[in-house]
Formats: sequence, C-alpha cells, structure tokens
Amino acid sequence: MHRTYSLRSQRAPTASQIASPPPPVSTTKSKFFGSASIASSIRKSTAGSFGPELSRKLSQLIKIEKNLERSIELVARERRLVAKQLSLWGEENDDDVSDVTDKLGVLIYEIGELEDQFIDKYDLYRVTLKSIRNIEASVQPSRDRKQKITDEIAHLKYKDPQSPKIPVLEQELVRAEAESLVAEAQLSNITREKLKASFLYQFDALRELSEKFALIAGYGKALLELLDDSPVTPGETRPAYDGYEASKQIIIDAENALAAWTLDSAAVKPALSLHQTVDDVYEETEETEWAGEASS
Repeated sequence: MHRTYSLRSQRAPTASQIASPPPPVSTTKSKFFGSASIASSIRKSTAGSFGPELSRKLSQLIKIEKNLERSIELVARERRLVAKQLSLWGEENDDDVSDVTDKLGVLIYEIGELEDQFIDKYDLYRVTLKSIRNIEASVQPSRDRKQKITDEIAHLKYKDPQSPKIPVLEQELVRAEAESLVAEAQLSNITREKLKASFLYQFDALRELSEKFALIAGYGKALLELLDDSPVTPGETRPAYDGYEASKQIIIDAENALAAWTLDSAAVKPALSLHQTVDDVYEETEETEWAGEASS
C-alpha cells in the first residue's frame, strides 16, 4: 500500500480561517454519542413549552436547530467511519483499486471534517437568535403589566364607575404604556439587527461548505480517472498501475484548493434582478460581532 499523503495530518490554518477565525466549538456537540438520540427526543417534546409566551415560538426554533446540529454531528462521524472502512476494504484489492480507494477515503474523511467545522459556524446563527429570544422574554412582563392594569380598569368601570382607584390605575397605565413603548422599540430594533446577522452567519457557513464539497467532488472524479475499467478476458493481465504519484498530487491539489478558499474567492456568484449581485449586498452590510457564548 502506498499511503503517501493525507489531509488528516497537521495543517496550517487555511485562508478562510485566517480571513475569518473559526468560532468557538458548538455547545450542541454531544459528549456521549449514545445519549444524543434520547436527549433529542426529550427536547422535541418539551421545546417551547416553558418560558414567557412571547418567546416560546423562537425558543422552539432554537431547540429544533440544536437537534439539527446534533444530527449533522452524527452524519460527520458516520462519514469518517465510511472513509476508514472504504480504505480498509480497498487495501486487499489490486494496486490501482487499493491506491484510489485509499485516496478517496482521504477525501471523504475530509468531508466529515468539514461537516464538523460547519456545526461550529452554524451554531453562531443559532446563538445569535438567542439574543432575539432573550429580548422577547424581557418584553413579556411589560406587556403583561399593561394588560393587567387595563383589565383592572375595565373591571372597575363596570363594577364601580365612581371608584377612586380608577384615576390611580389610569396613571399607572400611562407609566406602563411608556415603559412598554421603550421595550417594544428595543425589541423591534434588536429583532431586525440579530435576524440579519444570524442568517448571514448561516448562509456564509452554507456557502463555504457547499463550495468545498464541490471542490472535493471534482478531485474525487479526477481520482477515478486513474482506474483502468476496461474489461479483461480470463487469464489476461492488466498493465501495471503507475498512478501513485498522480493520486498523491490530486490529494495535494485538493488540500491546496481547500486551504486557499475564502468567501471572496467563491466561485458561485448569484445575480439579482435588482442590478446588483449578492456580493454587493454583503459589502453593504456592516460587519457584526460574534454573538456571546451559548448556554442552553
């Protein structure tokens, strides 16, 4: 076997990592592989059941996203197992099959690594949504207080229209409405700011993962060209395989391409009908700071 090169060896930071340092490790990653499915079932059944009513729908979305990240984590682990098993199976085959399957295993293993990195970047989106959920939860008490006072005034006006408590409650209502206006304005501002920031995180992560997948697929197809799949007759011997250097170079080229990739060099450039590209939209959007540490 010629196991001459591997993407899994220690590597210097990629251009993408230098341009945008990797985020903290996602808090969704399970410490114990076997318990993830049980925890996921519990979260699905309880998501959005607790907390202030205003924030329940977003809380449910955040919990579902956590389940999604755990699912991607499982896929990434299984992908790496697939890569290792492919290499083990190919080892006992002819030289060309042995070499190509080993190198294909390297590429597939790298897909699993990229999926694992994607979880950390995708989690920035989920954590940023929490900022909206938190402000929603903080606004709920002011809404409840205003509604409670309004209900009390209506009740007194029906039961005892001359009650001296009515003017007092009306003054309280004025103050409650003023507090509510401030809270609602803050909610409106933060919702727009964080919604925009969160999905920029998600789409940037998706864009990077998709384009790197496409690169790996291209180099994988190049490896397949090294296989001689012409049929042979019984007793005929295939020509000796001489593709070791070529397969090694394909892996080197793949690593170089992945290491050099940045958002600025993305190949896919969607065009909008509003006379501007998607990249123009990115340039017009101010950079947002990473959201704080996640806790759930």
